[in-house]
Amino acid sequence: MLNRHCLRILTFVTALTCGTSLAEVPAQALYITYCAVCHGSDRLGGTGPALLPQNLSRLRASMAKEVIADGRPLTQMPGFDEQLDEEAIAALTEFIYQPPTAAPDWSLEQIQASHTVHHPEGTLGDRPIFEADLMNLFVVVEQGDHHATLLDGDSFEPIHRFKTRYALHGGPKYSRDGRYVYFASRDGWISKFDIYNLKTVAEVRVGINTRNAAVSFNDKYVAVGNYLPHTLVLLHASDLSPLAVLPMIDDEGNSSRVSAVYTAPPRGSFIVALKDMPRILEIPYEPISTTQPVVREIQLDDYLDDFFFDQAYTVVMGASRPEGQVDGNTVSGRVIDLDTGQKLADLAIPGMPHLGSGISWNHGNSTVMATPNLDEGAVSIIDMNSWRVIKTLQTKGPGFFMRSHDKSPYAWVDVFFGPHRDVVHVIDKQSLELVKTLVPAPGQTAAHVEFTRDGRYALLSIWEIDGALIVYDAHTLEEIKRIPMSKPSGKYNVYNKTHYEAGTSH
Repeated sequence: MLNRHCLRILTFVTALTCGTSLAEVPAQALYITYCAVCHGSDRLGGTGPALLPQNLSRLRASMAKEVIADGRPLTQMPGFDEQLDEEAIAALTEFIYQPPTAAPDWSLEQIQASHTVHHPEGTLGDRPIFEADLMNLFVVVEQGDHHATLLDGDSFEPIHRFKTRYALHGGPKYSRDGRYVYFASRDGWISKFDIYNLKTVAEVRVGINTRNAAVSFNDKYVAVGNYLPHTLVLLHASDLSPLAVLPMIDDEGNSSRVSAVYTAPPRGSFIVALKDMPRILEIPYEPISTTQPVVREIQLDDYLDDFFFDQAYTVVMGASRPEGQVDGNTVSGRVIDLDTGQKLADLAIPGMPHLGSGISWNHGNSTVMATPNLDEGAVSIIDMNSWRVIKTLQTKGPGFFMRSHDKSPYAWVDVFFGPHRDVVHVIDKQSLELVKTLVPAPGQTAAHVEFTRDGRYALLSIWEIDGALIVYDAHTLEEIKRIPMSKPSGKYNVYNKTHYEAGTSH
């Protein structure tokens, strides 16, 4: 008996043999013939990424048509313009942007089946095979061709460049000693890379559309949040073997996407943000078991997303659905005490603050937090005692990333969206004024600054296929060096990330 896959191919071949045009062939048959071998017959991915609306959210349909026709440079994706006409390509594009008839699942059994250990613990050396300050290394994610580069933060010379999974998302996370780095891809793949030996040691696929991963501060566990399916997955950090899959379902049967998961070292726990439920979850590192991890629920009055934590992890700021007025501004966020679960304040920030990219620093006798804005050209500076906006700086457009360092007098913010995306603003942290505007590569997107361990240098990305890292003197703001890279979307300093430096996002 022919299986469904063979029947579809037979239907396709029969149609062509009988003189039917490509435009009349069902899009699903076209998909099975040309796409399924790499992307899976169910569109959940294989050697190629998943082709579902959630996974394609950052790719416009017009661009998808071009990829189908011309292929994607520096990948295994071929072009089909010689096999498919415009109508067939349009039909395929429409098909992959349609949701499946049944919501796909990704079970514990499927996770276990995907698990691969390339180098078991104890089989690789415990000393790095290169010389460098191990705490001043950067991992640079190059989105342009799905690679990462290990960069020496003293010489600014690449040490090693290696292939990653497709479309990394959420920023890599380090083990406490900086030896291992964990990557999450949008397609649900989690990879563990040994920096000392420059090898990927283990991989596992935990979902279909994944937001990010977090590593416990005791280096025992990895927690991964999924949009699809609606689950939180817990792994052993040692080899990425699965521990548990926690469906995000309430007592009434409602489910929620996991918008992010964070590790909170002072609390010894993971903090979980939910997209579709008015609550926050906290899961202590111990005891985490395969039977029933302890889950504490913090009930909220509103949906919260896009979290910023104070340095002690006692308070979380989250963006909320705009409502009400405070001081003439719409309430667009909440401040929650994580110990009591009580709301401490409403945040009155115009537009849509990007709290997850916020930073904090000491200003006078207080601590302030600053956040860019996703839909307005503004940076809001908030006093973390009163929770009031004490200053709003007008920028040349909406921004996405903001960065500083405890030893730097400046904070940097990009203008990621809009016509001025090639601009980066520099803010004096004591005067709270814009003191310089840089245009490092006219007409090209400039974004995401990260500092060296000592705060002496700031590294900025040019987000283009033929892009670069630009190294600046963090005090004089003079350019020091340009390092060619393929759309370096982010770079992550080992020391800053493992010591939770106030100027970088956690």
